[in-house]
Amino acid sequence: MSHPDRRKKRLPLSFSLLYALPVFAAVAPVLAQAATTTSSSHVHAASHKKVAAHKVNARTSGVQKGAPRTVSTRVAAPVASSTRTIQQARNLGTAAGGTETVEVTGSFLRQGRNTSPNPVQIITSKEIQQTGVTNVGDFLQRMPSIGSGGTGNADTNGGAGVGCVDLRNLGSSRVLVLIDGKRVTQTGMSGGSCVDMNTIPVMAIQSIEILKDGGSELYGADAVSGVINIKMRHDINAGAVTMRGDISQRGDNKTGLISAYKGWNFDHDRGNITLMGQYNTVGGVMMKNRAWSRNPQANDSLHPSFGSIISTSGTFFDPSTGNPVYNSNNAGGLVPYSKSSRYNYNNDTSLLNNTQNASLMGDAHYDFSKHFTLYSNVMYSHKTSWTQMAPIPATGSVAPSTLPNAIMLPEDYPGNISGEELQMYRRMGEFGNRKSETAVDSLTAKVGASGEIIAGWMYDASFTYGSTMSTFQTSGVGDYGKLLREWGLDAVTPGDSGSDMMYNPNSCLGYAGCVQSSMLSRLSPEAAQYANYTEHDHSQYTLRDFNARIHNDHVVHMPYKGGGDLGIALGMEHRGEQMSYHPDPLIAQGGSLTNTVLPTGGGFNVSEAYLEGNLTLLHNVPFAKNLSIDGQGRFSSYNTFGTTYNWKAGINWAPVRDVAFRGTLGTSFRQPSVSELYGGTLMSYNGANDPCDMTQITSYGGRQAAVMANCMKQGINPNTFQQSGSGQVPSLNGGNSKLRPEIGRTYTFGATFTPHWIPGLSTSTSFWHYRVSDTISALSTQYVLDGCYTGSSPTMCQNVNRLSNGQINTVSALNANLGALTTSGVDWDLSYRFRVTDADWFMVENNFQRLVSFKQQFVPGGPHYNFLGSITYQAQGTSNPTVRDYASLSWHHNNFSVTYMMQYMSGMHWNDGTNTIYKADGYGRVKNASMVLQDLTFNYNLKRWNFQFEIQNLADKQPPFLVNTSSNSNDSTYGGWYAGRSFLLQAGMNF
Repeated sequence: MSHPDRRKKRLPLSFSLLYALPVFAAVAPVLAQAATTTSSSHVHAASHKKVAAHKVNARTSGVQKGAPRTVSTRVAAPVASSTRTIQQARNLGTAAGGTETVEVTGSFLRQGRNTSPNPVQIITSKEIQQTGVTNVGDFLQRMPSIGSGGTGNADTNGGAGVGCVDLRNLGSSRVLVLIDGKRVTQTGMSGGSCVDMNTIPVMAIQSIEILKDGGSELYGADAVSGVINIKMRHDINAGAVTMRGDISQRGDNKTGLISAYKGWNFDHDRGNITLMGQYNTVGGVMMKNRAWSRNPQANDSLHPSFGSIISTSGTFFDPSTGNPVYNSNNAGGLVPYSKSSRYNYNNDTSLLNNTQNASLMGDAHYDFSKHFTLYSNVMYSHKTSWTQMAPIPATGSVAPSTLPNAIMLPEDYPGNISGEELQMYRRMGEFGNRKSETAVDSLTAKVGASGEIIAGWMYDASFTYGSTMSTFQTSGVGDYGKLLREWGLDAVTPGDSGSDMMYNPNSCLGYAGCVQSSMLSRLSPEAAQYANYTEHDHSQYTLRDFNARIHNDHVVHMPYKGGGDLGIALGMEHRGEQMSYHPDPLIAQGGSLTNTVLPTGGGFNVSEAYLEGNLTLLHNVPFAKNLSIDGQGRFSSYNTFGTTYNWKAGINWAPVRDVAFRGTLGTSFRQPSVSELYGGTLMSYNGANDPCDMTQITSYGGRQAAVMANCMKQGINPNTFQQSGSGQVPSLNGGNSKLRPEIGRTYTFGATFTPHWIPGLSTSTSFWHYRVSDTISALSTQYVLDGCYTGSSPTMCQNVNRLSNGQINTVSALNANLGALTTSGVDWDLSYRFRVTDADWFMVENNFQRLVSFKQQFVPGGPHYNFLGSITYQAQGTSNPTVRDYASLSWHHNNFSVTYMMQYMSGMHWNDGTNTIYKADGYGRVKNASMVLQDLTFNYNLKRWNFQFEIQNLADKQPPFLVNTSSNSNDSTYGGWYAGRSFLLQAGMNF
């Protein structure tokens, strides 16, 4: 296996002082009691978030998952008093109109049940916890609307234990993740940033709302595909402790979790302090411990090869033909090349990351009066991850290094019996396995105030500060210059990366610790110590966000019979984001054997104003139980791109109380991220195949003649040429300061059906369509190679650089504004709760997605490629299954319950990034069968105790086979199947 896209880390940062911040933030409001008159007539006031949404379980309030729904409000009984508290003020609409309202993601106004035009899915904490997952990202991956373009724990090649989500397969950079409606700090990786879902404590979550529609016009950039709003627990006046253990059937991937929270109301419920803590660990899995990933398949021909041609004995190529001709005997001599020398790198490679995460959260609020509630929230996490890869290969340097880009064995080198110069690729087993460790400290602190201004006008103003500091450490990456010195190799022309090499038997003279060695023998321990190297990189991401909003749900009532209210929300936001990534100096210079990464640094700020209006045209009249329209707009001014305006219009019509129809139409906008703009060039080994490879060329069908001719023009004979990279090609990626923003348009329409004659049933369906233009991305390596050698895009050839022996040195694909991306589909959601006896009731829930289209245009004006029902089978590939479904069935009998959960994914055809693969093209396998993942959970409540036992992956189903030169499957799509059957036991106590 080639070098991965290295994103390293350092030793854990010292953040001990931050542990005191949640307590400080929580206790500060208490000090205000001395200045406030305490009255027993005060009723419990709502916190800065809508308390009703936190206190009532959506399952018992008639709210149905998968539909645009609201949560009924539970208001404390008022005591005789002339003082109206904040909660009473916020619920005036409930008292006056008789319709329970709440604010749901997609609107800043509180609306009645089934009156929102936005498709919003609501997931309760119970649904999350019954799956036994230890991080939010793993749970969301079950949802049909969550795509495969994110990052999960099965991404061990540069993933660094980060969990990024992707909505509608539009990429993690196009979905906005919020916590309690406000932005949160992101990661600061060399290749991009996202909100790391692994840092959010699962037990602190009250619910998750997924806006499955564009949200740029209300929430700003990044909300192109939608919004995931994670609502945390607030106003807790109790405590709980939960312990959980999980182990796979094969005895690995040991997972543990312990969490606790305690909340205190004070001053007659006017204030609250809540503290939460969680620690979880995931033990990880090695590829050698799963039969299906034990032997990495390098290609998909009828006669496949396994492992890598780059072995620990070294592989020597004939520069004139590019064919392997020798291996070393590791004793100073050469022996004829043998396929048996291929190296199985999966013996030393992780399948699942090993992670540990500690999280703390402090939350507090105090109601001074109905006009002023002070609130604060601090979240801190310290996460470490560990992963391992096989020893690093020594193949040469890449820009900007001035060291030789190819390692040549001179004719006169001792032991060279060939009589000619040879090129060597060698895996440095003497350096040991590459062990990558990451430490990430994330802090998000928020402080704000809310209350009533006058006459129903409410305000909410807050400031959020976020910071993520990461360190990355990888051992065994080697010092290229020192290695050449020990091997006695000098550049004929020092400073020229294309220079030939000559033998110098005294190259170590004058260098302390240098041990004169032979490149045809193993390094001694002393020699390996001198030439080895451990890499240390650092990154930091900073967020500053000020947000102020006023709103009134009932500004004016329509002056006619059946008329409703006009609600208005308006506000402003100023946000600044900065990111820096500092690679190890040796790495930035290209002086190691691993990927070259250049520094990243930069930022932007934006000032925005937004407006929303919701008008109920008709209410409780014939053929219009509700008819309302909603309009949203946002004006943004960036210091990097100037100004932009985005809008959205929606309508909701319920002719009767059982049926509601809805629709939206809006625009979206996304500015390039800091890493996309200013990211330093980095070299990664992307999944791709050299078109001139003797196996790959047979897959081009009718295009094979053109590929053959173009390879021969470059002196490469595809009948005998073998690619050295085992399905990976060195690729140069990086930022582009000339990028333009993305623009898009989204529309949805659907209906919700809640028949009153079937209590507990709710079902909804939606059709959605996205189009994003000027998409920001880098062309895939395979697209560049195919465009060059098939002749479909000859200009791509200027991005392909080959060495003198024909092997690919680099493929350049920096970020650029590409063509358009369009996708559409249908969602169907069902929730049905019914009772059969006094002691027994059932709950059926289902989330279904049918993808209708997914087309992508890689270059402006170019063809649109259809990826519907296909999977990009190479490493780092994504998938677009036609059908996805997640269903659960629960039976409750008094204090006992059983829940069956099922995740379904339809089969997919293989795609190389541009074209669907067929057996007629010479491939052995060309598609995957449909997949089902099943879990079974048992729960029992005994007074204050709760016990849970779960069997995950009930059928011990293994993931389907794909040729990705790594795990033999696709981690971003099938990661949930990787561990196999697992068993979970959990115990919790409330107090």
